[in-house]
Formats: sequence, structure tokens, C-alpha cells
Amino acid sequence: MNILRKPLVTEKISEQNEQGKYGFVVDRRANKLQIRDAVEKMYGVTVDKVWTMNYQGKSKSRYTKSGVISGKSPNFKKAVVQVADGDIIDFYSNV
Repeated sequence: MNILRKPLVTEKISEQNEQGKYGFVVDRRANKLQIRDAVEKMYGVTVDKVWTMNYQGKSKSRYTKSGVISGKSPNFKKAVVQVADGDIIDFYSNV
């Protein structure tokens, strides 16, 4: 199971990066201990706290020539991790 799907790079999370908090989209079945281990292993930092949030997918519809198309965006789980003082995670190091 691939626990970390992708890092979150939004305005709100970027403001929290200065306080040592980083956001990730994670597997919906992962618990806080698995998320902590995955972040520590991948980025080589010490994780102090983990907060998780489950998001329900939103229903979407759009109007086209052939009629109304309805669908749904997928459900996802978001995790915010706080690393120890002095540790940083650089998402842009490979760019």
C-alpha cells in the first residue's frame, strides 16, 4: 500500500510550512502511525504530531450539447504532519 499519494501545495498549507507543518494526500486506509512512519522514512525527518481529515467527494454536473453529464469527484484523506524543530521538508528539491 502506497501511503503518501502526493504533497499538498496550497496557500493555507504553505503558510503553515513556516511553523513546521506539512500537508499530504494519503491513502484512505492509512492510520496516523503508518503516515508518521512513511513521512519519516521518505523525508528523513522526525514527526511530532499527525492530524488526519476525511473528505467526501463532491457531486459535479455540467451542461453539454448532448445533455447534462453528472459525476462525482473522488473521496480522499488529507494528513497534516508537524515535524520537530529544525527539521524541514523541501518538496521542490527534485524540480
